[in-house]
Amino acid sequence: MIRLTRAQVLQIDQLAVERYAIPGIVLMENAARAATDVAMQMLSEISGKNATIFCGGGNNGGDGLAIARHLHNRGVAVRIVQCFDPVKLPADATTNWRIVQAMQIKIIPLEKIEKTGHLVIDALLGTGATSPPRDPIKQAIQIVNRTSRILAVDLPSGLDADTGEPLGECVRATKTITFAAEKVGFANPASRKYTGEVIVGDIGCPRELIEQMR
Repeated sequence: MIRLTRAQVLQIDQLAVERYAIPGIVLMENAARAATDVAMQMLSEISGKNATIFCGGGNNGGDGLAIARHLHNRGVAVRIVQCFDPVKLPADATTNWRIVQAMQIKIIPLEKIEKTGHLVIDALLGTGATSPPRDPIKQAIQIVNRTSRILAVDLPSGLDADTGEPLGECVRATKTITFAAEKVGFANPASRKYTGEVIVGDIGCPRELIEQMR
């Protein structure tokens, strides 16, 4: 099994764009579709489906914004919990921010969140996180963990991708949809109480690019 370090994940993203001319927004879109499929499976036996997506300020949050519109289009009542400053979003995340606004998907600030609904999607922090989460992300993680059905996007927020140990406050997911390959830290048995079941989603990175990371 191929497992990727934090540095390798970054390298794959860069090479996908530079060597293979795959725009970052395409990778984000593919990630969102893969995550949406898992979310729908988790909601399959629930009527009146609803989901609350906690979005941070990086590309992981951009994934969450894209997931929101795909779930909306599949008939799920979606709410986005905004844990970021829109002015500071990366370009691809900004594109999805504009789309969800145009679609009039419900967006609420973190301080206004009360009940989280059938499914919570954790799109707060990605593999780049190396220090303990601070507020408002720390507070968001605490709220996420009150829910019994949680899907983490790429890895649970607050988990170190390389060690599989929590950096501080950490999401305890039911399932994790990770992209391209598992992270090195997932080999640590202690990580399972945070990741839950791990599913690898295809985001369209060339197979050769991933395999050269062995």
